Amino acid sequence: MSAVPNSAEEAVFQKSVFDQATATAVRGFNFDGEVTLDGLMGAMLTTGFQATNIALAIEEINRMLAWRLSDEPPKPNDPPEHLTHEYRSQQKCTIFLSYTSNMISCGVRETIKYLVKNNLVHAIVSTAGGIEEDFIKCLADTYLGDFKLKGSDLRKQGVNRLGNLLIPNDNYCKFEDFVMPVLEQMADEQVSKGTRWTPSRIIHRLGQAINNEDSVYYWAYKNNIPVFSPAITDGSLGDMMYFFSYKRPEFVVDLIEDIRAINNIAVYANATGQIILGGGVIKHHTCNANLMRNGANFSVYINTGHEFDGSDSGASPDEAVSWGKIRVDAKPVKVSVDASIVFPLIVSQTFVKHMKKQEEEAAKKADA
Repeated sequence: MSAVPNSAEEAVFQKSVFDQATATAVRGFNFDGEVTLDGLMGAMLTTGFQATNIALAIEEINRMLAWRLSDEPPKPNDPPEHLTHEYRSQQKCTIFLSYTSNMISCGVRETIKYLVKNNLVHAIVSTAGGIEEDFIKCLADTYLGDFKLKGSDLRKQGVNRLGNLLIPNDNYCKFEDFVMPVLEQMADEQVSKGTRWTPSRIIHRLGQAINNEDSVYYWAYKNNIPVFSPAITDGSLGDMMYFFSYKRPEFVVDLIEDIRAINNIAVYANATGQIILGGGVIKHHTCNANLMRNGANFSVYINTGHEFDGSDSGASPDEAVSWGKIRVDAKPVKVSVDASIVFPLIVSQTFVKHMKKQEEEAAKKADA
């Protein structure tokens, strides 16, 4: 047999039916020219793999920031005062920012603080660790270590390892000294004034008490941004409340008022966006609030979870569409990258540029 079999030739040289004119060619960043952060990030879109998803996430967040009610046609039941262009052009997308505790433990805390300090998000969801580690860092430092440090050795030294970060146990003792007097004040107010303490009110009070501009929750307190933590007892704060309950058993925390509050933020928003760093309770709590409005308009997930085990942490945005947590006409994005790497980069191309644009517009008005 001297000729190539037709079947093999046809299989290898299968002709393409593909519209190259409308397709995007893969191109990476050209390091021969000027190297800038904006240029590097701009090339992500055509790089492929997760680099492209990073660029798509940037586009999705910029859509959140650009959205105005004037982009949508009026509804039949809109009151007359909501029909003017002036009113509608001022109504923005309500942005939920949600993150797990490791984002506060690492340097992403400073990125989150920037967003909260500048009023760029409207509601926060985090874990107990995501709350307490912010306050602890105001009292004592967290240090760089190594993923391979031996747990038994660290335990003898009174040092806790979080990935490649090290937190001396003394830090939690300082946190107890800070928290316990505040809990006493809250218990007194509950008894004397009938104050109903919810997790968000506790965080608000702690943000006031810390009085430190390095704190995320100081700025949430200053800007009146609600911070929800449905699992607030699942950490050192819970340990403090456990011990405190023996001294003041009358102290009660109301979870129901907070679920009503976060759900109503979603229900009464003109549009919602959700940026979720990590998985677990913070991811579901945010998505479930948006279920109450038949889904978020804009969504970005950043996590390394997989969906093959059926966990909500690894579930894709499309799964959330099936539950009504993301709108069917939305263009959600999942980025499968360590958020400590990618979130500061994304913020540099979205919120930071948005802030600079606002400052430039304000300067022009002032000069006019």
